[in-house]
Amino acid sequence: MKKIMVIATGGTIVGTGAIGKSKLYEAGQIDIDQIIGTIGNVNDLARVEAIQLFNVDSNDLSLDNWIELKNVVNEVASRPDINGIVITHGTDTLDETAFFLNLVCETSKPVVITGAMRPATATSPDGPMNLYQAIALASSDQAIGMGVVAVFSNTIYSSRDIQKENNFKTDAFSKRDFGCLGYMLDEKPYLFSKTYKRHTYTSEFPRLRLDKLPKVGISYFYVGAPADDLVKIAQNKDGMVIVGSGTGNYSKEWIVAIEDLIGQGKVIVRASRVNNGMVFENIHFDPSNRSISANTLTGPKARVLLMLALSLTRDIDEIKRIFGEY
Repeated sequence: MKKIMVIATGGTIVGTGAIGKSKLYEAGQIDIDQIIGTIGNVNDLARVEAIQLFNVDSNDLSLDNWIELKNVVNEVASRPDINGIVITHGTDTLDETAFFLNLVCETSKPVVITGAMRPATATSPDGPMNLYQAIALASSDQAIGMGVVAVFSNTIYSSRDIQKENNFKTDAFSKRDFGCLGYMLDEKPYLFSKTYKRHTYTSEFPRLRLDKLPKVGISYFYVGAPADDLVKIAQNKDGMVIVGSGTGNYSKEWIVAIEDLIGQGKVIVRASRVNNGMVFENIHFDPSNRSISANTLTGPKARVLLMLALSLTRDIDEIKRIFGEY
């Protein structure tokens, strides 16, 4: 029987509140072993070991926490007795953490991230089922080499493309344009597709010795948004992600400010506030052709990739190459 390590970081899955209620709860309140203990047939799937690494609301995670989590995942993955890894996480920033791990974990072993929308004390918590299916997927040979994937509400998602789209329903995540990777029926995975972008053991980022990550900010464009706000956010930053309208667009005032920031040595990535579609190079919004297109990445995920890219290089052409491959 396979052995699966569950690495717990907190979130709603271990949250508590008024008995039976799904609102007004505190995330990260109980130990993950208590949730595992509620899954009666989990021992039929695998031998399960657990580490309570953090126990916080996912909004309180820091970049230092990310680096520590990356180190622990890689250490656990190197153990010959461990066949797969499950990470429990709050849903609010699950997509960011999943993408970060997908870029920096050097393993072909299954790594599955999951969480919950209802606290453990709700009448019908979704955490135990999500965790059960995550352990099942991490135990499956089908998940080997797939990179970091997420399981939520019977659905398997790519960590590159997953996005939270609902802050209320238990089926809270979006498949976006590319669809999901597959489904879970109880403990059985049905996988239908995979990503062709570089990840985990094919990534160039696991070799980085990360002590800290470069500072990258995000600025959101809207009608009447003053360029001064963008300039202020960009202070003391190594790079910026601009979440523009349409295909990564913004006003003429912002074009001038962004060109000035590029002239100061700031690395700029153009993303879009539109959930689906793609951001291409556009000479109208990037006259110097020195910004980077986010491709299909959301603003927060473009920030993750830019931080790692800046840890490797400041060469714009190299960073463009990185955004094309990941």
